[in-house]
Amino acid sequence: MRMTRREFLSASAAFAAATRMSMAHAAPLPREADVVVIGAGAAGIAAARRIQAANRKVIVVEASGAIGGRCLADAKAFDVPFDRGARWLYNPDNNAMAKLARNAGIDVFPVPPGQKIRIGRRNARAGETEQFLATLVRAKRAIDEAARGKADVACASVLPGDLDVWAGATAFVLGASATGKDLKNLSAMDAARAPERNTAIGSRQGLGVLLATLGQGLPVSLSTPASRVVWAGRDVGVETPAGRIGARAIVVTVSSNVLASGNIRFTPDLPKRHLDAAAKLSLGSYDRIALWLPGNPLGLGPDEPLIEQSRDSGTALLTANANGSSLCTIDVAGSFGRDLSAQGEGAMIAFATEWLTGLFGNDVAAAVKRSAATRWNAAPHVLGAMSAAEPGGQPSRKVLMEPLGAMILAGEAAHETLWGTVDGAWESGERAADEALRRIGAVRDAPPSASRRKSHSRKRGHGIP
Repeated sequence: MRMTRREFLSASAAFAAATRMSMAHAAPLPREADVVVIGAGAAGIAAARRIQAANRKVIVVEASGAIGGRCLADAKAFDVPFDRGARWLYNPDNNAMAKLARNAGIDVFPVPPGQKIRIGRRNARAGETEQFLATLVRAKRAIDEAARGKADVACASVLPGDLDVWAGATAFVLGASATGKDLKNLSAMDAARAPERNTAIGSRQGLGVLLATLGQGLPVSLSTPASRVVWAGRDVGVETPAGRIGARAIVVTVSSNVLASGNIRFTPDLPKRHLDAAAKLSLGSYDRIALWLPGNPLGLGPDEPLIEQSRDSGTALLTANANGSSLCTIDVAGSFGRDLSAQGEGAMIAFATEWLTGLFGNDVAAAVKRSAATRWNAAPHVLGAMSAAEPGGQPSRKVLMEPLGAMILAGEAAHETLWGTVDGAWESGERAADEALRRIGAVRDAPPSASRRKSHSRKRGHGIP
């Protein structure tokens, strides 16, 4: 699975072309459109494509300088593209995004199943791995059983009391690593509805390139933040520093944290019901520290994941040798990741180096040649990673899906079963577009997409993201 020079040059060329294409979209704003879409992430691009396919005038305004939202591929930091945000597409056999990627000419590859477990400076033995997986299944079963009750409780409150040496790793896998939140802050009902992650594919160019490619041909205005949204009455429209756009309907795809932050003014004000829903679906913390380690000093395979038998929350998920290269990433999440990220990139890189040294020996520190880190909590147009419901907050997803006058909310937070995923955001964008088209009389009753019909029949698994 090593990336050849030809594959790397092809991936780099695709990234550069997609970047040029997305930057070329910074066109003058129109004064009016049938539908204005706020946000050019997966939900926004999906909505705009749907509306454009219905031969209605659409404009996408994006606050940042690139298409992709939380799918952001960096081709400058290392010799291969570095996915700073979403990295995998799960369940590729029935994932609409996977099909779109292949049709768009994106080079995808299967992510190795399973994971290594490190106990100190050695790999877990077969019996120890089996013990951990059995512990993980018991913990997940307890959460699923609690989710069938009347009250939506915290996942941590229902875990078996005998998880023993695997308690830390179990909490990390089911909580911080999967959702960006610790189990004490995570709704059992939301966790029970989480998408399965048994199989996954990645993109050699990066998922950000996929989003930019799918956005080709759409009218996208970059570096154009929405400052005010008027969603009721006759004067519907979106105000930006570049001017005002009148509209018949508006699709808002910003994150739940941005929605609750007050950074965008709404007229009328958002109902308390929707603001409370956004707050209960706040974004967890999930960041990625990237280290360039030539010579494979860790002795791991391409894209091979590894966790440790952790004693506390100060742990991470390692993905080694991205695309067969020397790029290794260390993901930190939950309250530990949030606190670490707040200390800055230097502290994050120091932790990752020290963590790997503890697992693989002192030579690792000297092997690090380049490094980088994400800090999504500090990204002003996102303010976090993926949504995860607090205890009692799972019904809030349905609330966010309720239309408000001429405005429809979309994004991964507004999906009951595929929250926290790129395809969940995509499906939510399509759903919002259908509602907007009905609002303006373009369609009477758009049928659900095939991808949405399939999503409700999926079973969940216990894989590591």
